[in-house]
Amino acid sequence: MRDWKLPWEGACRCGQVRIRVSAPPMITMACHCTGCQRMSASAFSLSVAIPAEGFAVIQGAPVIGGMHGPTRHFFCPHCMSWMFTRPEGMDWFVNLRTTMLDNAADLPPFVETYTEEKLPFAQTGARHSFATLPPLEAWQGLMQEYAQSTEAST
Repeated sequence: MRDWKLPWEGACRCGQVRIRVSAPPMITMACHCTGCQRMSASAFSLSVAIPAEGFAVIQGAPVIGGMHGPTRHFFCPHCMSWMFTRPEGMDWFVNLRTTMLDNAADLPPFVETYTEEKLPFAQTGARHSFATLPPLEAWQGLMQEYAQSTEAST
């Protein structure tokens, strides 16, 4: 089994909001949807799914931004960095923006989504690509494959 060297820490750009991860990642992703492009001011957003019990805000108080809907996107109130998302009806995990972590280079995207909205020059190197989201029944297999691939890379 891979030694993830947990816990991990990270912060927003200004450092006023800090986070800690104490559980291994479930999967890493890149999303090419236009919403993520606009919220990240980039060609895609990078994220890592963390079990909710393994994620904590340890300093500061993030605020809700983005669409302000049932899926809650959390930002630093000072520098406005998009830090993490708590998807509607899925309270068992947190979708953390990978680049908020100090070790972001160790977490390349395994899955890319919304490639139908992808900018033509954007490349992620993800192992799996989906025009929109993977079917709900595919996620368990993708997460198992991710876990196996990270074990093999140690």
